[in-house]
Amino acid sequence: MLPNLMEVEMAGDDAKKPVSEIRRRDRAQDEGWIRAFLQAGAWGTLATVSEGQPFINTNLYVYDEAAHAIYLHGARIGRTRSNIEAGGPACFNVSEMGRILPDDVALEFSVEYAGVTVFGLCTVVDDDDEAYRGLQMLMEKYAPQLQPDRDYRPASREDLDRTSVYRIDIEAWSGKMNEKDAGFPGAYWYEHHRTPSPFSSGGKE
Repeated sequence: MLPNLMEVEMAGDDAKKPVSEIRRRDRAQDEGWIRAFLQAGAWGTLATVSEGQPFINTNLYVYDEAAHAIYLHGARIGRTRSNIEAGGPACFNVSEMGRILPDDVALEFSVEYAGVTVFGLCTVVDDDDEAYRGLQMLMEKYAPQLQPDRDYRPASREDLDRTSVYRIDIEAWSGKMNEKDAGFPGAYWYEHHRTPSPFSSGGKE
């Protein structure tokens, strides 16, 4: 049975607090900002749990504001689907990293960031019409320059047998951001200094 996601026992606290409560309230963002951030996000990370074992998976997604839900899709068979079918709560995070914020003291170094975390129940979409709509919303988000039936064949009923479409019904969410003035002393982009990963370097060391 899904626990009440609006309240959760916090370690070290006697009272229950909302699962979406942010410690740094000066960085909390309002619901309008959260909606806009979810609409613009490039990708997110889905967290599920089964028999006490957490599992995360990175996904493309689309936020359906009218349904107050997130749609994503994945393999027909796999750990993500089996965890979702087992029931239990899920959370989904979308985030971006800004500049590194240096300081004269190592412990005071910080970073600009923005992110949203949603909490709710993730389920497999069984209704074909809804699954098709979720897939088409993903296409419209990630390929807005392309038109169905002109540039690609839309998903068919047969295609639905080859993928899983998931819906996260949002029960709670939080958004926060840490952003400094453009002239913050010494601020720099980590991308300009890091060693390229095997992916970003095209597999070349």
